[in-house]
Parts: sequence; C-alpha cells; structure tokens
Amino acid sequence: INVSFIGAINKDSGQHLISNELDKLEKNNIDNAPWKQFNYMPEVQFTIAYNDCIFLKYYVREKSIRALYHKTNDPVYKDSCVEFFVSFNDEPEYYNLEFNCVGTCLAGFRTDRTNKKTVSEKNINKIKTRSIITKPVYNNAEWEWELTTVIPLALFEFHQLKSLKNITCKANFYKCGDELPEPHYLCWNNIISDKPDFHLPEYFGILHFI
Repeated sequence: INVSFIGAINKDSGQHLISNELDKLEKNNIDNAPWKQFNYMPEVQFTIAYNDCIFLKYYVREKSIRALYHKTNDPVYKDSCVEFFVSFNDEPEYYNLEFNCVGTCLAGFRTDRTNKKTVSEKNINKIKTRSIITKPVYNNAEWEWELTTVIPLALFEFHQLKSLKNITCKANFYKCGDELPEPHYLCWNNIISDKPDFHLPEYFGILHFI
C-alpha cells in the first residue's frame, strides 16, 4: 500500500474532519480467511494516511457485535476487534495495536505472541478514536460500525520517529472476535499457518509512506 500524506489534517484535528478525509481514500479489503474452520467472513475494509501521526479507519459489517472491555490493555480481541501490526527497519520486533468496536486499545511491542515489551499506558492513551455503531432496525440485519483512529508517533516509543515521510515498513491488518457467536480471523495480507495466529511478522505486507 502507498500511504498518502494528507496536509489538511493532523493529530490535533477534529475527529469528524479526520473521519471525512479518510472516507475519500481508496478502501483496502481485509478479506483473507486463512483458517477454514472459522469460515464466517464479515465485510471489513480500511483506509490509511499520515501526517504527524498515522490515520487509520476501519469499516465493518458483521452479524453481531460485542464490546465488554473498556480499560486500556483489556483483552479486546475477545470483542468485535480490528488490529494493526507494524514493524520498522526490517526488524523482527513489531507493534501490535488492537481495538474493539468502541475504541478500547490493547498495545504492545513484541518479537512473537509470547515475548512482549510493555508500551506505556500514557502513550497508548494518546491515541484518539471515534466509533460509530449502527444498530440493525429489522430482523436479521447486520451491524455496521466504523472506527477512526489517530495514532501519534509517540506510541512507537522504541523508535525515534520524527517523520514517516519516505519510510517503508511492514504491516498487517486484521479483524477478529474470539468470543463472538461466530468467531473469525481475517487478515489483509494472507497468513500460512496451521492454526490461527496473527503474530507471524513473516507474513506482513508492505507500506510505503509517500
């Protein structure tokens, strides 16, 4: 993905304005379901851009939603959840950012699923989110929700990022819901593994901040 610079907004812009700008961008699909025992596929897309931060917006349509977790670093992957994993400088370590549908965030810095460094709660709480959830108005309708996130460079505290311009990094984007009525595990860049595991950076795709 070529990630575009947007000069009209920055990390201090209003969330409504940021959301509207991200709506103008080409959407990317999260539509790979590598594990066939979990064959339910909600409709999921995202847009991404940058300025003095990363702007990321998810668009989700699914049969049911769940949002039980409301504290930073709660296990939001059990809820209706979208995720962004990113690594810099071809390093094996990566940041994992996970959000439920009301914007609660879990974040860490890892080499794999089990080896984690803590990202300070102070920096996690600098992330701004805006969630819009549309309730079905008739039987069997699907829920629709959008999540706009503003991720400041301070979040990437194990790197000294002054600017993202001309940076190339590796990343993947996910949708899951471990404890939903129909658990599911979707990814943007496909993963080859015998069991569900998003923590496989060898399957990250490429982002170019242009």
